[in-house]
Amino acid sequence: MGEELLLQSYLFAGFPRALNAMREWRRIEPEPLSGGEDGDVEQWRADGEATCAAVYGSMYDRLRENIRHLHPSLDAWMITEGYGKVLSRPGLDLPRRELCIVAACAAAGQDRQLLSHYHGALNVGVDPVVIDHVLDALSDVLDADRASSARMLWARVRGK
Repeated sequence: MGEELLLQSYLFAGFPRALNAMREWRRIEPEPLSGGEDGDVEQWRADGEATCAAVYGSMYDRLRENIRHLHPSLDAWMITEGYGKVLSRPGLDLPRRELCIVAACAAAGQDRQLLSHYHGALNVGVDPVVIDHVLDALSDVLDADRASSARMLWARVRGK
């Protein structure tokens, strides 16, 4: 599970940080748990569309339109690379992946994506209390302003 979290972290923390984190992980776990990804791009696209649709629910079509408007390549990469190749991998279920994304976005101050992934976590079946626990767990690593902002966004999603 830890290795999967580190692999997906490159989407939200950046490739250099993911490389550094994996370097540290190799001190604990010297061998990779899975091999390289030659993969099937068409399968990644299909898996990515299904995973992204699960996360975004009724907002999926709007998301795709908005991202395509930014740039068609970003839309294709989001689906194939992000949701297909990375977030559809076995080894970590989608609710746990969404919780990790919530934590990464909260810590990085990526509030727009945090808002989306709060909804995404709920869409894939995460109990709201678990999201509360994730935010509690981050209290030691977030400064007061960042923690307050993350909690206010969460309250907005919960309708409180």
